[in-house]
Order: sequence, then C-alpha cells, then structure tokens
Amino acid sequence: MGHLIIIVISMILVNNYPLAQFLGICPFLGVSKDLDSAKGMGIAVVFVMVIATAATWPIQQLLNANGIGYLQTVVFILVIAFLVQLIEMFMKKNIKSLYTSLGVYLPLITTNCAVLGVCISNIDNGYGYVESLFNSFGAGVGFLVGMILMAGVRTKLVDQENLPAPWRGVPIVLVTAAIMSLSFMGFSGMFS
Repeated sequence: MGHLIIIVISMILVNNYPLAQFLGICPFLGVSKDLDSAKGMGIAVVFVMVIATAATWPIQQLLNANGIGYLQTVVFILVIAFLVQLIEMFMKKNIKSLYTSLGVYLPLITTNCAVLGVCISNIDNGYGYVESLFNSFGAGVGFLVGMILMAGVRTKLVDQENLPAPWRGVPIVLVTAAIMSLSFMGFSGMFS
C-alpha cells in the first residue's frame, strides 16, 4: 500500500503533468481563467483519466495477447473519445452550468495529451491494474492542483493595468505558467 501512496504523491508533485511534463497545456491555459471552471475541468480530467485507465489497461492486455499491441495509440484514442462523449452527454443533461462554463474545452479532453499520456505511461512503466489506477488518479489530482493554482494566480492578474501593455493577456499567463513550472521542479528528486 505504501508504494501506491508514493505513486500518487509523485504524480501530484514530482511528475505533475501540466507543470513538470508539459502535457495537457491547452486546457491548463484555456480553462484556468476562473476558479470554478478550473475545478470543474480538473475534476472531469481526474474522472476521465481513471475511467480511461480502467478501460485501456485491459484492452492493452488483449491487444498484446493477440500480437497487435502496435494499435495501442489508435485504440486508446477511440476509447478516450467514447468516454468523453458519454461524460459530455451526462453533464449536458445533469450539470448544465458546468457544461456551459467548460464550453469547447470539454470535448478537448478527448485530445488532451495528458489523458492519453497517462494511459500509455501506465503500460510503459509496467504497472499492474491497481497501480495504473492509482497512477492515473495521482496524475488527475496533479492536473487539478495545477489548474486550481493557475486559476488562483490568474484571478489576481485580472487587474493588469499595472503591467506594461506588451505583458498583458497571454504573455503574463505564459510567464506565470513558467514560474509555476520552475517551482514544481523543486520537488524533483523527492522520490527515488
């Protein structure tokens, strides 16, 4: 059980997908404008990562058993797209406010390289089924933490009148993300 906790903590802090591995940057920068949208997207990504891993890990074992493991990426993308469509339909029917606030970024979870990346890294790291689920949960929580931190900083940047004109908008957001990434690099070496 201890190694599962280490997997989760290392995925949140050391191997944080948007801030250390630079995966999932599009929704990370696009949806982090306000805290509610960031939380909603982060929770959706956690859910999709865990569900996608629960579906793709056994599929990979089936692909390997039939000697067609090379179809991994294509099959994983199709499975993730299917799962995201199901989640989108559920949210549209039951959680309209979150569905509206996420807008175009909800379907982008389908193409979020962090979701595909966690499914493939679980296989590449040789994790078993339970380890893969914990790794995916940790990666999702790390994505959520990154989103919340970025949203918190961006809400303070709303009043950008003190900034020089060339730094307003996207440039200051990118500089902020870079500084946050550097701060997360401080956790590297935490686990060996």
